[in-house]
Amino acid sequence: MEKALSLILKPGLLNLFFIFFQQGVIIKTTVGCSIKTWLFQYMGITPEYVASRIQTVFLDGKAVDDIEATVIRDGSNLSLSGALPGLVGATLRRGGFFASLRSSITHSVDDKMLPQKGGWVTVKLFNLLIPELGPLFLAKGFWIKGEALEEFLKSQKEDFWSGCPTAHLNGNEIDLKTLREMQWSPGKELVFVKVLSVSK
Repeated sequence: MEKALSLILKPGLLNLFFIFFQQGVIIKTTVGCSIKTWLFQYMGITPEYVASRIQTVFLDGKAVDDIEATVIRDGSNLSLSGALPGLVGATLRRGGFFASLRSSITHSVDDKMLPQKGGWVTVKLFNLLIPELGPLFLAKGFWIKGEALEEFLKSQKEDFWSGCPTAHLNGNEIDLKTLREMQWSPGKELVFVKVLSVSK
């Protein structure tokens, strides 16, 4: 049975989960659409934010220049970053002046949309996008390995647990002490994690 964990945390504690974004979180989503469509329609990120803040995009290890003509497929790995410093950053920036210098690592344009269907995408966030987009991804939820979640929860200190007024497992409220000591299935089993914040 799939496990789903939902937590309510004080806002100042959300950043503890940001460690997962550089490692990569798994999202069950619609695939077969362009990166642009996915960011706008399925993640709810505004066009203005994408244009001004998401400066570097990698899909399956290759830099992307045209997010409107590059298709996300089932099993894709998508990395999003703000502007990177120096010549390297200028070279990797999507649609930048130096894009021609990296032709060997540039994702070939595929403007043929595939049948849209459910699938899995691994997403990584870097630098300023982690604090800016992290809360959005946490609120929508993502999948991580059970053993990674267990290690994370067991490493948290008392301020984390005192700042977590509510936790639910598979829709049922769970005692924090039980959650803290819980053993999650090892190996590749995934757990759906959703984290919301409260002001009090």
